[in-house]
Amino acid sequence: MRIAVIMGKMDSGGKKNLVMEYYRHIDREKIQFDFICDADSQAIPDEEIEELGGKVYRITPYQNIFRNMYDIYKLCKKNRYPIMHAYNSTMNLFPMFVAKISGVPVRINESLSMAHDKDRKTILKKFLRLFSKCFANYYISCGEACGRWQFGNKLFDRNKVDVFKTVINTEYNAYNLDLRTKTRKKYGWEDKIVIGHIGRFTVQKNSVRLIEIFSAVVEKEPKAILCLIGDGELKKEIMDKIKKLGIEKQVNYLGRREDIQKFYNAMDAFLLPSLYEGLPVVGLEAESCGLPVFFSTEVTLEANACGMGYFIDLNLTEEVWADTILKIVKKSIPIRKNHAKEVAAAGFDSVIEALRIQEYYLNAVEKSKRKNKS
Repeated sequence: MRIAVIMGKMDSGGKKNLVMEYYRHIDREKIQFDFICDADSQAIPDEEIEELGGKVYRITPYQNIFRNMYDIYKLCKKNRYPIMHAYNSTMNLFPMFVAKISGVPVRINESLSMAHDKDRKTILKKFLRLFSKCFANYYISCGEACGRWQFGNKLFDRNKVDVFKTVINTEYNAYNLDLRTKTRKKYGWEDKIVIGHIGRFTVQKNSVRLIEIFSAVVEKEPKAILCLIGDGELKKEIMDKIKKLGIEKQVNYLGRREDIQKFYNAMDAFLLPSLYEGLPVVGLEAESCGLPVFFSTEVTLEANACGMGYFIDLNLTEEVWADTILKIVKKSIPIRKNHAKEVAAAGFDSVIEALRIQEYYLNAVEKSKRKNKS
């Protein structure tokens, strides 16, 4: 059975990691994925997908929404998918409509994110959210907060929204002292306090404020280094901010990367002051590796998977953020340890959740078949 997986932009980040973790651990003799991705995606793992038996279809990017929908329609008609699973939150309205008119019986709308009034995209998201229950017949969210935000309390309280937690390979992201030592030596961080951030440079991630918070850390701790990994629309703005604050020597910008495991090990803390999130993969990966993670209070408490998550109000000053970060980091460095088992026990392990979603798919198809016969 082949499933149409609607990825939108398949770039480095949480959504890609989530879907690939499911794909690596399902029984691919029973279920295969067709990854339907915007043609301008920048991190499609074609080789791995093909080795695992999957297919990749590049279609017109969603900015040309009607052509994008037509491309999806042609694939649905050609391949006669029994299931479409779309991972683009409020934007799922469009592929769900296509799936409905092209006869896909199981149409899964998944919520992975929310919104914030400071993000210019929020008006559109709130408008599209009104139609989230249209055309789909199954609803999934990565956590309770996401599910309630997109699909509403009424549907969630009726148990019509199934929660499949954001998943990671906990053992792969376990703490490794040897990898930490080698990475810190390579980058000259042996005697540094390394604050890390991995993500897109966007309004959602509060990227500019992150730089301001780190600058306050440097004022209090000259040995602090920021390991910055990612790319995005605010790259120029944050680079200008780094220069303006005079902290170029304290920031190691490493660009867009896939080999991030070693950096979790090398870091001493992870910073994620987002305006909103779904349930952030990078936070779970960092916690699994034993890193204290500093979230804004706009991030759901569900992200604290093993007691390594700390939440700070965005209304507090950069100095308060810096004091909190340094107090906890200096206490935790001497006792750094692996938290992979705790994160897995909290329900975030990809092996376990992949088996759950596999059964979910199979049961949904069987239910559809019985409905058609009656």
